[in-house]
Amino acid sequence: MNPLFNSQYHPTELPVFSEFHVEHIVPAVETLLADNLAKIAALVAETQQPTWQNFMEPLEACDAAIERVWGPVGHLDAVKNDDAWHEAYNACLEKLTDYSTRLGQDAELFAKYKALASSDEYASYSLAQKKVIENGLRGFRLSGIDLAPEQQVRFKDISQQLSQLSSQFSNQVLKSTQAWSKLIENEADLDGLPDSAKGLLAQLAEQKNQTGWRITLDFPSYHAVMLNAHNRELRAEVYKAFATRASDQAADTTFDNSELINKILKLRFEKAQLLGFNNYAELSLATKMADSTEQVIGFLEDLAVKSKPQAQAELQSLKDFAKTLGIEDLQPWDVTYVSEKLKDQTLSLSQETLKPYFPLSKVLEGLFTITQQVFGVQIKQKQGVDVWHPEVKFFELYEQGAEHPFAAFYLDLYARENKRGGAWMDSAITRWHHPQGVLQKPVAYLVCNFTPPVGDKPACLTHDEVTTLFHEFGHGIHHMMTKMQHLDVSGIAGVPWDAVELPSQFMENFCWEQEGLDLMTAHIETGATLPAELLVSLKKSRGFLSAMAMLRQLEFSLFDFKLHTVYNPENPLDVLAFAKAVRQQVAVVMLPEWHRFPHSFSHIFAGGYAAGYFSYKWAEVLSADAFSLFEETGILNADTGAKFKNTILASGGSVHPMELFKAFRGREPQIDALLRHSGIAA
Repeated sequence: MNPLFNSQYHPTELPVFSEFHVEHIVPAVETLLADNLAKIAALVAETQQPTWQNFMEPLEACDAAIERVWGPVGHLDAVKNDDAWHEAYNACLEKLTDYSTRLGQDAELFAKYKALASSDEYASYSLAQKKVIENGLRGFRLSGIDLAPEQQVRFKDISQQLSQLSSQFSNQVLKSTQAWSKLIENEADLDGLPDSAKGLLAQLAEQKNQTGWRITLDFPSYHAVMLNAHNRELRAEVYKAFATRASDQAADTTFDNSELINKILKLRFEKAQLLGFNNYAELSLATKMADSTEQVIGFLEDLAVKSKPQAQAELQSLKDFAKTLGIEDLQPWDVTYVSEKLKDQTLSLSQETLKPYFPLSKVLEGLFTITQQVFGVQIKQKQGVDVWHPEVKFFELYEQGAEHPFAAFYLDLYARENKRGGAWMDSAITRWHHPQGVLQKPVAYLVCNFTPPVGDKPACLTHDEVTTLFHEFGHGIHHMMTKMQHLDVSGIAGVPWDAVELPSQFMENFCWEQEGLDLMTAHIETGATLPAELLVSLKKSRGFLSAMAMLRQLEFSLFDFKLHTVYNPENPLDVLAFAKAVRQQVAVVMLPEWHRFPHSFSHIFAGGYAAGYFSYKWAEVLSADAFSLFEETGILNADTGAKFKNTILASGGSVHPMELFKAFRGREPQIDALLRHSGIAA
């Protein structure tokens, strides 16, 4: 039997990654989709009066089968990229897009949903069941159910092209990142880099049978140079290579995304118009908390206005300090380096000062202890689980005193070749009550790209990496601590995109508080927790150049949202000129003309954040305000933790997030906590 089917037929089993090979992908997906279509056709034909049991449960089973068969294929494409695998993945992406559009435009299936929604039985359904049906009806409308037949064909074609173009965009960013490297043969060129960073670069050279130090554009390598290298020319060269990835300005233009960006924007606009929206931003908001494009733009611009005066003052202090380092004209490739030197001088705090206090093993121990104290959940590693790389670990979650786990996650932490950059959480298995009576336990993938251990030294994290780990774990607990049993509202499923960042950004707060830091720090040589003076500096550093950091995120958010609001192929728009105009409106650091940030902006051109990148800031207001209740009751307060767990986390996508927030906080969200945490005096 095709091994991709194993876990589909055994709801309690995990994927067996070592048995999955490229030749399994297409046959598994083709068989699965054909089976599903036959089952759904029979279901529609045979169900006279649809009920939850005779209609919705069998449909959920079809969706669950797709997650179990297709999920591992997409996951391996991201963590173990290989040309043959990616080709098979892409071929199947087309089949899956066709499948979902076909179902979304099935008038008879739609009629059954409507019959169920207007049935006498509907009134007795739980909130979660009603939300599943409501989301289903909305999904039909957003799949073009109301369109004329020829428009439905066009809608299907657009959906196909968009899924292919997004996949291609992401793959070209990865390929372009890998296409560039620089071998350093004279160690003096790496002046300023700590031994740990030089060890990493030497290890990268050894992997290619080279002698010296190999710089790549993978983040740990790139960031080490930008943060530490005294050699300004080297910083400029590495910065340009990173900033021009996948563009017409890259050293190797094979993977230029320019044409893809325009195609994607054009197709998104046409899709929105077909569905009766003025632009793609309006279509995006159809599934989000925010009410209107005006509300989103107003929110972002208001934050920018409040942050800009402080950001201008921060930039001036950077320029003044740069002159003391002999840099008369501060350039973008100097900003990270000069910021680090200024932070070290003013706060006696650099990433390298902090790093020895954050050995990865201790950070994980601290994360798990915080989870136990705040949420009453124990985390234990399980050995012998089949994984896709020897470095991957597997953990299980237990309620206090329970014998059996209720959830689990895979942890893949280190950067390596053929692994997509960035950090993310994805669903491996969603909590769901199987019609056979089995409760399917939720399982998550937690993926980061940290600096791997060098030689026999343990891996240590920068504080930024620590917050990244907590962020992704926040997504993980949202997925794993759900109490929902219906697939479409379980965990993060059905949660509006601008609320999905609430638990992730909430978890980051523990990385700034003494109660959290005491549990996650132990100096690699002395075992000491973070000393008082470093703790004070770290807390102050949260507001260090924070207005500049705020504006950077607002620039990305406004570029994304305004672009999708104003784009119209009849009045062609120069994307780079548009990015520049947004930058001039909100930013304080101006970028060189050759900079091509849109070309590697995978969040919006390849991920789920198109006209939705604002979600990070939107949810940050909620997360900062939610955490302020812990500041009032106690950072590790178990009662407040239980309240957060039983409202925000347990409810998944079954209740509107604003209602959940008010149930937790007792009032509407306020922006003050975000500005206070960011050190912005507005």
